[in-house]
Amino acid sequence: MRKIVISTGGGDAPGLNAVIFAVVKSASRLGWEVYGSKHGYKGFLDPDELVRLTSDDVEGITPIGGTILGTTNKGNPFAMPVPNLAGEVQIVDVSERVMASFRRMGFDCHIAIGGDGSLDIAHRFALMGMPVIGVPKTIDNDLEATDRTFGFDTAVSTATEALDKLHSTAKSHDRVMVVEVMGRESGWIALYSGISGGADVILLPEIPFDMEAVCRKITENELHGKHYSIVVVAEGAKAQGGQVMNRGKGEAGRAEMLLGGIGEWVAEEIRQRIGKDTRSLVLGHLQRGGSPTTFDRLLALRFGGAAVRMAEAGQFDHMVAWTPPTMSAVPLEEAIRRRKQVDPASDKVLTARSIGICLGDGE
Repeated sequence: MRKIVISTGGGDAPGLNAVIFAVVKSASRLGWEVYGSKHGYKGFLDPDELVRLTSDDVEGITPIGGTILGTTNKGNPFAMPVPNLAGEVQIVDVSERVMASFRRMGFDCHIAIGGDGSLDIAHRFALMGMPVIGVPKTIDNDLEATDRTFGFDTAVSTATEALDKLHSTAKSHDRVMVVEVMGRESGWIALYSGISGGADVILLPEIPFDMEAVCRKITENELHGKHYSIVVVAEGAKAQGGQVMNRGKGEAGRAEMLLGGIGEWVAEEIRQRIGKDTRSLVLGHLQRGGSPTTFDRLLALRFGGAAVRMAEAGQFDHMVAWTPPTMSAVPLEEAIRRRKQVDPASDKVLTARSIGICLGDGE
């Protein structure tokens, strides 16, 4: 009998439970045992964080947001923050302990569900001899090897619904509403929701913007009798010649900066430059929450089923990718090599320009 262990790492995304459901159901039909490692790799380090998953355990979880296993974005076993006796945080490599636990518990396969960071960790374990299969998870839809990642459609739907609601309040007060959405290096959420939600301005990480062009668009709205505007900005967007903004450093043991603040900065610039009543709103983790859309549920179920089929075929150190109309296997090393970014010459960008949306570059 084969034994599979599942882990979920990085930020949560609608559809994670659907992947878990599909893995457990598919593996159970083959007579395999399935275990779940809670909060990333904790189940490999602490037996209390490892749970058996049966078909009965996963009944009804497909429409539920989040993940029944929990997740973490600070659980890299190759650089694990661990407090010492003095209360200070030290960065420790516990990867050998993870490998020893994997072998001791008799697992035949590890299905790692995560974004580029989690999949990079999975690939490193594959190089150490762990049979790993990756499932891509990121609401940013920024993995080049797969056409779509689950969670993206739900995040876009959440952002679009927010924009729909903001139109009425912005119009009532003749205000400019600046909405900051997620998107560190790729502006897919901003682009999709901005076009669908009737934004006047969309600011993307891929197209550095000029505030003069943004203000000119808002002023043109005024001249044409539209006294309110909606501006959608990805958190990783930056002004021409400027830098990506952040709101401080991460928690202890994490060196990266936390993105945020660009929405408020854009709002203040508009307020100062043209004297327009302006408000800003950060959607933040609302985009990660809630029940997955039908599209995301089906996609996540397909990812989970394909991962078990790859395990059955012994196709390890690969990631499941959706290359319409089928699921395919892509080497993990290749899957994490490049981020998928918005092409400024793409049809969606051209569509935005054609219907009068300003992208901040003056075109």
